[in-house]
Amino acid sequence: MAFLYAIALTGSIATGKSTVASLLALNGMRVIDADTISHEILEANSAWVKENFGEEFVKNGKVDRPTLGKLIFSDTEAKKKLENFLHPLIRQEIEARATKQDSFKFPYLIDIPLFFESQAYDIKESVVVYTPRELQLERFMKRNGFSQEESLKRIASQMPIDEKKERATWVIDNSKNLKHLQQEVENFVTTIKEKYL
Repeated sequence: MAFLYAIALTGSIATGKSTVASLLALNGMRVIDADTISHEILEANSAWVKENFGEEFVKNGKVDRPTLGKLIFSDTEAKKKLENFLHPLIRQEIEARATKQDSFKFPYLIDIPLFFESQAYDIKESVVVYTPRELQLERFMKRNGFSQEESLKRIASQMPIDEKKERATWVIDNSKNLKHLQQEVENFVTTIKEKYL
């Protein structure tokens, strides 16, 4: 059975999850990244994307993710179709990597953006990267150059960050600067090591 030592790492758009994943790795924690896996699987299936959504979504043999993203966020049928195709493949790959990590008998993290929304993984413990909603919106607009309306639409496609915070086993607070975030990550790693060593 996979996920024996897994901790789900989650958050929401622009809460700093990728930064936290990098910091955790720097602190010696092993991280399986569902996003990276999904990008790899999407690229490997560019022919499927072309066939199902049209050739404008594939450029030079590669999936044009920004264009596909616009379609997915505005068309629930297209979103469902893509998810139904990708999710089983992503899950299969995550399970294979998790089984390997379980053999070390020490906690590792699986970065799953929609952990609470999908409820697809039987993982008991979770850590949420938390940023207040106003700051989340500000960071997202700055990072992606989207309008406030488009940004709010994307943020609204996920469970509210405060609700995720309530459900989490642990919370890493990312409402201040990088130095503060590094300290939060170090504290979390210390907690895990104390619990399992």
